[in-house]
Amino acid sequence: MNPTVSIIVPIYNAEKYLNRCIDSILNQEYSDFELILVNDGSKDASPQICDEYAAKDARVRVIHKENTGVSDTRNIAIDHATGKYLQFLDSDDWITPDATKLLVRTAEDYHCDMVISDFYRVVGEHLAHKGDIEEDGVMTLEEFAAHMVENPADFYYGVLWNKLFRRDIVEEHHLRMNTEISWCEDFMFNLEYFRHAKVFYALQVPIYYYVRTKGSLASQGMSISNTVKMKLMVFEYYNNFYKQVLTEEDYEANRHQVYRYFMDSASDGFVLPVPLPGTHKLGNERLSLRPESITGEGMLVTAYRERKLLERHLETVALKNNLTLNDTLLILYLSETNHAVSQKEIADCLGISRNALLLSLGRLAVKNLVSTSDSTSKIPLGKAEKTEKLEKNEKTERNEKSEKLQTYNLLAGADSVLKDIADARGDYEKTLFLGFTEEEIAAYQKFAMQIGKNTLDALS
Repeated sequence: MNPTVSIIVPIYNAEKYLNRCIDSILNQEYSDFELILVNDGSKDASPQICDEYAAKDARVRVIHKENTGVSDTRNIAIDHATGKYLQFLDSDDWITPDATKLLVRTAEDYHCDMVISDFYRVVGEHLAHKGDIEEDGVMTLEEFAAHMVENPADFYYGVLWNKLFRRDIVEEHHLRMNTEISWCEDFMFNLEYFRHAKVFYALQVPIYYYVRTKGSLASQGMSISNTVKMKLMVFEYYNNFYKQVLTEEDYEANRHQVYRYFMDSASDGFVLPVPLPGTHKLGNERLSLRPESITGEGMLVTAYRERKLLERHLETVALKNNLTLNDTLLILYLSETNHAVSQKEIADCLGISRNALLLSLGRLAVKNLVSTSDSTSKIPLGKAEKTEKLEKNEKTERNEKSEKLQTYNLLAGADSVLKDIADARGDYEKTLFLGFTEEEIAAYQKFAMQIGKNTLDALS
């Protein structure tokens, strides 16, 4: 049976970073893929590294060939691919553990012809989140093209590695890389593919680590005349794309935007190796844990591990929906709560401060995801608290007010977040029950319900 995804990596003298790239692929949470490594006549240890992986993992296929360039190398890989989808990586880059899962799930859930994602731009020990489209939901070709015309030379649109392609579209229209040029050949491939795609989705989660290395146009020693010739060739593709996508009237109205491409230079964003706003130290971009903190034994450590596993899956939901992890945890809590609660109860359950809770409630209210209404009842006060209330000092009044029971309603805008949370919960449970039979899972759930009842009875 053919795999769902064919992951393609062209390789040339990449021994320094190749293990990092391949390991990031083989350690994906999604496993239904084939990995096609095409060695383009490397002179270093890259061929041996590829063969070693193929010997250990049946999903790895290695092709050795003479050096003919990256475009021809990718074309050969496409010829050998058998998956429903195509995913590309460069050998000196790597991907997040959930990258392929998120691309495939989005394509399947929304019946997409093209999924395009945000990425991390890495410089030294620092990185920044890069993206362009902030529109949530599916887009038509015309809507996608309207975004692209605003930043025509951005790597977000031009590269292969932040996208998932349908192989049947590639084969039906005989799409391949242009081997006659050595600059923007991937963008020309993308433009041809875009023309035949109908449904697009912008995944606002960075799943790819792009490392800028030598090999840019400037480092290839190209003459100015050759540079201009290539730019003209690519612009012709780009201009024809918009002539075909837009009506004649719309094209004339946007001609000045289209012609901007010829003036712009390819851009992948910029990250300084210092902690400026929007820049993070590599390793801090996602939830990370020291192995020592999660390998201990005992009730508290077990509960901590399970909580961190849930948060790791919910973090993807937060990134996708431009929320914080606290925001996402709060939405999950409210989706499971059907009675009035106090802010203290919510903060205690989420393990966050009252101020952090108020910030999350404010953000969700501004985004029209949550509304709040006061309840007429209040939490019963103990004897000591009643004494304090009689004093009627300012501090006591604030405490009393904060302990009001309130009803929180998730609005229609939260529906897409709730769907993502349901997917995250499914991934969390899949990880917990890995290796279990259906009968064992059913038995565990039965015991868990009884344990939950016993715990509730003891605390009531």
